Amino acid sequence: MTQPPPPLPHAAELLRVHRFMAGFHRRRAARTLDFPGGFAALDDAYAHSRGDNHAMVTGPTDPEALPGRLDALLGHLPHRLAYVLDEELAGACRGPLEAAGYTTGSTYVMRHTGPVPAHGGAREVGLDALRAPVAASWRDLLPEVSAEVVDHLVERRAARLRAGDVRFLASYTEGTEGEEGAEGGEPAAWADLYLDREEGIGQVEDLVASREHRGKGHAGRVLDTALRLAAEAGCGLRFLTAHTADWPHEWYRRRGFTAIGTVHVFERA
Repeated sequence: MTQPPPPLPHAAELLRVHRFMAGFHRRRAARTLDFPGGFAALDDAYAHSRGDNHAMVTGPTDPEALPGRLDALLGHLPHRLAYVLDEELAGACRGPLEAAGYTTGSTYVMRHTGPVPAHGGAREVGLDALRAPVAASWRDLLPEVSAEVVDHLVERRAARLRAGDVRFLASYTEGTEGEEGAEGGEPAAWADLYLDREEGIGQVEDLVASREHRGKGHAGRVLDTALRLAAEAGCGLRFLTAHTADWPHEWYRRRGFTAIGTVHVFERA
């Protein structure tokens, strides 16, 4: 009798991550539209935000029908974007989507497998504290886009609060009294932390250091703080995503993260 193939390493953890991601995207959306094998998450208030207006393929779907379904669901937007969570299914979808004009990218799902670090000294902040530095970071990254686009990319953080236990963390520059975070300091790096205590999962997302404060350890302080808070909340599965074609995934590896899977991203401007 032929034996079934052994399970892939980290398969159980990856399945839990996929469920977490799908649930989070559904909850943060202003509205969702289901289609065979997935759903579209939409928010008209942030129409320029791809992270708030996209499709997510979470299960078996018809690859040949997918381009047409994306047109029907996302046709009111200036972009088309779809996340395909399953690696094998992404391979089947690539041909039809590329023939329809989509480009292909991918992100690693990276689980924290190193020791839980000490609290990094970053602190929880509100949206008001992040508006100016986040806007400056986007203008630096996308100098050609309009003020409306930047506004959507900044204000969209408010939608994430709909999804559950969401924390905004920031590491501050030294203030006027020479103390970290003292009066006069400013956010030098920041990130989101999404927690699901019931499922024991925590995600670190959108970790950014402002250009003028890079190389000073602020991003590491935010990451360490997020990992410590997630562990203290009982989240044994802690993860983040990182583009496969960019350098940060190597930095995350050095800080105790291991790639356990890949999410494929298909996009058409």
